Amino acid sequence: MSKTIVITGSTDGIGKLTALKLAEDGHQVYIHGRSEHKVSKVIEEIKSVTKNQNIFGFIADFSDLQQVDSLASKIKDTVDQLDVLINNAGVFKSASQKNENGLDLRFVVNYLAPHILTQKLTPVLNNSSKSRVINLSSAAQSEVVLKALEGSLDLTTQEAYAQSKLALTMWSFNYAKAHKNINTIAVNPGSLLNTKMVKEAYGNHWSSADKGANILYDLAISEKFGTKSGSYFDNDRGDFNNAHPDAYNDEKINALLSVTETILAKIL
Repeated sequence: MSKTIVITGSTDGIGKLTALKLAEDGHQVYIHGRSEHKVSKVIEEIKSVTKNQNIFGFIADFSDLQQVDSLASKIKDTVDQLDVLINNAGVFKSASQKNENGLDLRFVVNYLAPHILTQKLTPVLNNSSKSRVINLSSAAQSEVVLKALEGSLDLTTQEAYAQSKLALTMWSFNYAKAHKNINTIAVNPGSLLNTKMVKEAYGNHWSSADKGANILYDLAISEKFGTKSGSYFDNDRGDFNNAHPDAYNDEKINALLSVTETILAKIL
């Protein structure tokens, strides 16, 4: 059965490869990117390669949380039912370390943006009987410093990235508990995959981008993952594994969510 699928950050890397694989199966796929030109180009490419005409796109810059909020509204206006949301968009290095709200871009793009998008899309996810949310975590996870999340403490690029990925994982587990009918999984797609972000960050890679795309494809539609909500899949190991201990600490999760809501209340 054809599913309606949204993949953020899908104009290149593992997001684009995942979109191609899902389009080949005949699913209705919505890709996302910052550039209208690039989104249009990728849509036409996927249509040409897969012969699937049900490929569409959305434009939004995830460093601007108001654009993320508007994107969620556009998706809700476009689809009545959303079967799969893959929160793939992410950032490591950037020319600017902070957005216009004074927040670190890693926290904004990697955590706050998918948080906003998913929360607002919950009604259309609920309209699917077997909806899934796949959140792109990382093997790099470190304790979240709330002052850094608030923008009042500066971190190194690596520190901010690792903390943003743990924040996303912590929120993923909480979202899974709150929405038991939505299968929510956090995933490390693989360390140092051959993607643009990895090349910019490290200059080399360990594995092909296909490794990441394959697990995202499976997590999105495979029946064997249909009962794994609230779990963390570590693709370096090829199986489910424990995330950072803070992802299971209710006190720290509640503190994270409290600060998150305070931040978002000032912006949205």
